[in-house]
Amino acid sequence: RSYATFWQRVKAFLWDYVVMLIYILAISFLFWVIQIADTWLFADRISAQLTIFFSLTLPIIINFAFAESSVKQANFGKQRIGLKVSDANGKRISFARAFARVFLKFLPWEISHTIIWQISFYPETNPTFINLGFGFVYLLIGLNIFSLLKTKTKQTLYDLITKTYIVKIES
Repeated sequence: RSYATFWQRVKAFLWDYVVMLIYILAISFLFWVIQIADTWLFADRISAQLTIFFSLTLPIIINFAFAESSVKQANFGKQRIGLKVSDANGKRISFARAFARVFLKFLPWEISHTIIWQISFYPETNPTFINLGFGFVYLLIGLNIFSLLKTKTKQTLYDLITKTYIVKIES
């Protein structure tokens, strides 16, 4: 079995990011068209965070989880690069396991958004809190990159936790 390299995973994620960006732009346009940006959905930090989580983050996580637990075992980016998500035996993973994997993968993203909403609504927030929050985000990202580069199986921290592997599709 051949494990995906760091750069293959980056390329796959860049493809996925293009798809996510299209979705984000579509949702943003929809919010703009129906002019809900100033309504109760964005009235305070909590409602804004929940609105974005349920309209953007959660659908993206669910989409990734369905794709990675599907017969193809890959989302759009991984398919384009020739990669798939598997268990230790190369088999397909369950939706629950894929959901946990993707949730952990996007956890730094969601924590960042939480901090940004805090800054937006409460600019007087203690900078130490903000710095600690972003420090934690960078720590998670760093641990993911470190584990990807240092493990023989090229697993990120979230792959290690969920016991998943990103492997090259055999041709």
